[in-house]
Amino acid sequence: MVQFTLPRHSKIEQGRHHPAPAGAEKTKTFKIYRYDPDTPDNPRIDTYEVDLADCAPMVLDALIKIKDEVDTTLTFRRSCREGICGSCSMNIGGTNTLACTCAIEDVPGDEVAVYPLPHMQVMKDLVVDLTQFWAQYESIQPWLKADSPTPEKEWAQSPAEREELDGLYECILCGCCSAACPSYWWNSDKYLGPAVLLQAYRWIADTRDEYTGERLDELEDPFKLYRCHTIMNCVQVCPKGLNPAKAIAEIKKLMVERTL
Repeated sequence: MVQFTLPRHSKIEQGRHHPAPAGAEKTKTFKIYRYDPDTPDNPRIDTYEVDLADCAPMVLDALIKIKDEVDTTLTFRRSCREGICGSCSMNIGGTNTLACTCAIEDVPGDEVAVYPLPHMQVMKDLVVDLTQFWAQYESIQPWLKADSPTPEKEWAQSPAEREELDGLYECILCGCCSAACPSYWWNSDKYLGPAVLLQAYRWIADTRDEYTGERLDELEDPFKLYRCHTIMNCVQVCPKGLNPAKAIAEIKKLMVERTL
């Protein structure tokens, strides 16, 4: 019989249980992924019972409450708390989303399972390593590129031209879509992923940018662009309601049109 050895730290163990405080009126159970690379321990799932009667409504509020009042070792990213910065992206109830905009009552089931973004290297607890993600973003040169003289006041656009950027500029680079994309799981070292490709199209679609040809040349690659198989996970999980798959399709369409 063939025997396989699982990688170190691949088995998740049962962790610690933190009961609700005495006198809790309305409790909710949170099961949170815990991993500390500085210890030899396997990852574990810690259970926390939170009194919702003394907690604000979002999952991030519960995490902050747990860290402040129950377990100061719990590690996660957060910043604006307004769904703008994308820092608190994680997997909640089986879906990639933002903890600050995910209401506790909207998570199905009796328990709230909180994990780091899937298929990304975990640095500690709910924090994943986004080094490669940001390097890929930098590779598309996400800034306005033009050779024309800089205007004295501003680069002008008509209302119709400005509307072409709707559904693109709102991306906050939280990484939820890329972390939900099987094609990115399989080829994240080569495929740019839905978040970065949406950002790439944001500049391709910008009429003020004069490097459309060069940008398309950079994306003309068997892996950078064409690993997208329109699985649509990116659309389902985007916390801003954007459509990365459509942006990728528009890039592919431009690739075809310029060869005709």
